[in-house]
Amino acid sequence: MKILCPRHESADSKIIAVVGPTASGKTDLAVELARRFNGEVISADSRQIYTGLDIGTGKATKREMRGVPHHLLDVANPKRTMSVVQYERLATRAIRDILKRGKVPILCGGTGLYIDTVLTNASFPSVPPNATLRRTLSKLSTEELFKKLSALDTERAENIDAKNPHRLIRAIEIATVLGSVPERVPAKQRYDTLTIGLTLPHNELSERIHMRLLSRMRRGMVAEITRLHNEGLSWKRMEALGLEYRFLAQFQQGKISKEIMLRDLEIAIRHYAKRQMVWFKRNKDIHWFKPADLNDRKKIITLVESFLEKKN
Repeated sequence: MKILCPRHESADSKIIAVVGPTASGKTDLAVELARRFNGEVISADSRQIYTGLDIGTGKATKREMRGVPHHLLDVANPKRTMSVVQYERLATRAIRDILKRGKVPILCGGTGLYIDTVLTNASFPSVPPNATLRRTLSKLSTEELFKKLSALDTERAENIDAKNPHRLIRAIEIATVLGSVPERVPAKQRYDTLTIGLTLPHNELSERIHMRLLSRMRRGMVAEITRLHNEGLSWKRMEALGLEYRFLAQFQQGKISKEIMLRDLEIAIRHYAKRQMVWFKRNKDIHWFKPADLNDRKKIITLVESFLEKKN
């Protein structure tokens, strides 16, 4: 099932997208491009939209922003789920505002679904929440939920976070109504877009993930989890937010040891990075580069210059 909605922007609306797996250096590149080409950054991260989720999501600090305006950070209460449709509306509003001021919007993040929704005309079928089904499914373990989804829609099961009950339940909810989770096919681009992808050899990315996790622990990620819970964010909701928040919530509740938490979290992040690459590799229009390669860095600058100078 494919559903499109007629949304088109001006043909001369140029946008740069910086994508890639977690820990690949997307934020640094986006900021560098924004400073060089009079741009502003729009976050495309499904957790950085929430207030208070800072260290665990790798949200850019004021220092890391280097004076570049950033959009769609801290725009939602973490106690409530923000839908991709809500995100798309806010992102589109930010893009139009940036373009109106004569600047370049730079969409940056690793949430492929958010990026595709903003950049194309593809939309979602309207499947309302089913409270009865959700109550039934909420009693199942993540393993049972994943098995149920696999029986309904094998393809969706292959690309979902198998440890995230919230996403599993929603996927089952949609597949129960439609028979499967509809494929989001390439649709007409809403903007003239240059998409830059950052990729690293597996061992280098794994090392980056490892070092970043240790850095975040030193910076106070455990204290962040404690603060969020003290401010009223339930352990259940925190676990639904996934990755760092799921494993640290379990650790804080005494369900797992620190050693197991760190080990399993690092494994989960590596698996997440793999799923991100599977998603992005479907897009043949992405120009891939190695973030630490100086020659590639120069090629990126040249590519962006050519793109922005090109007349439609």
